[in-house]
Amino acid sequence: MLFKDFLTPERILGDLGATTKSEAITELAESFFLNGTINPGLREGVLAALFHREEIQSTALGQGFGMAIPHAKHPGVRGLVGVFGRSREGVDFASPDGQPVHLFFMLLSNRESANRHLEALAYISRKFRNREFRNCLLRAVNQAQIADFLEDSDNEE
Repeated sequence: MLFKDFLTPERILGDLGATTKSEAITELAESFFLNGTINPGLREGVLAALFHREEIQSTALGQGFGMAIPHAKHPGVRGLVGVFGRSREGVDFASPDGQPVHLFFMLLSNRESANRHLEALAYISRKFRNREFRNCLLRAVNQAQIADFLEDSDNEE
């Protein structure tokens, strides 16, 4: 599993405007609908699935990582898709360590893609355990630099 297996450059948001958890989830999810990755008619159901997952337990990792992986499954999603977002200001995402979240990977899939969904979660989690990896994403100047960094990271695998 690599970032390029579920993420495309147009689904990299270098400067999230969200200031709340709800706004962050909505802003990230909107990128799927805006570029046609997911049918806009599924917006309400997809958002409901994402918010339901967050009600169960926050997807913020804590441990000083400053990241979250909001994710859900929805029958209308084809395969596995992702979006990356960065908030320079940080968002209160109910992280176990109480720290704001700056880096987000949102994943959506259907039930048939459950194994790929788990592989992507594991890949993202493994990458984000590396402090320098996180710092490079935080320091990136723009969306293109983030995309290049993630591609380089894939190439190291």
